[in-house]
Amino acid sequence: MMMTRIVAGKWRFSISLLPSQLNYSATFSSRPQLLIPPAQQSYNSDTGYQTLVQILEACKSSHDLRTVIAMHAKIVKHGYGMYPSMLSLLISIYVTCQCHNLACELQKEISYRNVDIVSANLIISSFMKIGEINIAKKIFQNVPSRDVVTWNSLIGGCVKNASFQEALSTFREMLRRQIEPDGFTIASTIAACARLGALHHGKWIHSLMIEKRIELNYILSSALVDMYAKCGQINTAKEIFDGVQRTDVSIWNAMINGLAIHGLALDAIAIFSRMKGENVLPNSITFIGILTACSHCGLVEEGRKYFDLMRTLYLIQPQLEHYGAMVDLLGRAGRLEEAYGIIKEMTVEPDIVIWRALLSACRMHKNSELGEVAIEKISHLSSGDYVLMSNIYCSIKKWDSSEGVRYMMKEKGVRKCSGKSWLEFGGAIHQFNAGDKSHCEAILIDKVLESLIHRTKTEGFMSETDLVFMDVSEEEKEENLNYHSEKLAVAYGILKSSPGAEILISKNLRTCLDCHSWMKVVSKLLNRVIIVRDRIRFHRFERGTCSCRDYW
Repeated sequence: MMMTRIVAGKWRFSISLLPSQLNYSATFSSRPQLLIPPAQQSYNSDTGYQTLVQILEACKSSHDLRTVIAMHAKIVKHGYGMYPSMLSLLISIYVTCQCHNLACELQKEISYRNVDIVSANLIISSFMKIGEINIAKKIFQNVPSRDVVTWNSLIGGCVKNASFQEALSTFREMLRRQIEPDGFTIASTIAACARLGALHHGKWIHSLMIEKRIELNYILSSALVDMYAKCGQINTAKEIFDGVQRTDVSIWNAMINGLAIHGLALDAIAIFSRMKGENVLPNSITFIGILTACSHCGLVEEGRKYFDLMRTLYLIQPQLEHYGAMVDLLGRAGRLEEAYGIIKEMTVEPDIVIWRALLSACRMHKNSELGEVAIEKISHLSSGDYVLMSNIYCSIKKWDSSEGVRYMMKEKGVRKCSGKSWLEFGGAIHQFNAGDKSHCEAILIDKVLESLIHRTKTEGFMSETDLVFMDVSEEEKEENLNYHSEKLAVAYGILKSSPGAEILISKNLRTCLDCHSWMKVVSKLLNRVIIVRDRIRFHRFERGTCSCRDYW
């Protein structure tokens, strides 16, 4: 172990370096500010400055934190400690080296009134990379000037950190300030629309792109195909795909993955065949899409064929995602022992996602023994894992075992992940939680939902209460199911839309059996198309049936 202490200006570092890891801390004294360089000095022509920059850039590529710390001390010692470009580079390097504490503390030293645009953009991107959205936003608000890259850094960072609505609101603010968007802006905002399922926002941005005459390159083509597919408009996605240049594999991947989440496995396989005809080589992402498509439709033999083809013909080594898709494919088809065999034969260590796929299949096919094996392999249980195991026991009527799992959840303070559903209406995204009463039109939504529940019962619908907590009455179980988030969203969609209009809903979890059965009845009763995009795939409910054919 090597101990290094650096005292320079206001900074005092205490570094412990081990061969296998790096532990660090940073504390601050009450000393004066870091040395300010001579006002007239031009650092662009300063040989010492340029040398330090070159060394730091090399450290960034090699993640050489020891040298970075030493260079930081030299930077302060030689009077470069308040150069914005130098500070922004140091922050970027500390982020790259996963020294997030030092990056966050260092940014406090910067007077953003003197920061140039290039440095500001680098700092914003660096903090977005580590999920420090509030710091990035604060920097964005304090810098004296912003260009399109500054706005792109904020919008793109929001998308990467799953703040999709904030990305869209920032984009609208950018337009209000008459900053012309470029291709990167459009690509980020289209991605936000895709993740939200915000079709009308997506169409608006698409038309804006055409109006601004932004060049349709392969990045934007892929983004558009992906957005329309994830917003339920798979035919529009196909039209765009057929109308653009398809020399880059990412466009093919977007189309194959879009077809996969819609359960159109044969169409996805046909696109894969077209790839070969147009001499576009598939990559690892292509095969994730193909295997996922096969999984959603139960095409076991086809899935095996493409899994082998990937390894033998294209020499692509399976990664965790490919193994996960194969476990999911076999598990859904009820071939649990084969799925377990795939896990045991993996050339890489199975992660928690692999074991969750097996556990989910065990719930589906009521195999508690293998489910317990999966639970044991999951080192850090999340609420979803506990709930899956509890539901397995419920499905085979082992009430005591189910209650034991629920008790364990309470003991460990684990809470079930709450269901959330949302839909787009009137230029806004309306979100509902399970049992939500917070919406401004909650009273009207409840009335519509109660009417729908009554009508579905007259049609013979019976609630699927088996998987609800066992320590409540049947009436309470049914009440719990009646206010699932997607049912509230459907009620709101019916309240606000005209008769016959399609309703598109997105959900953060896999839709439950009760809601799935209920949606089929509602679609027949109202002669409506209801499209639900859950965590796994699309469900298109129409005339009493679902596009998944009850295989999901």
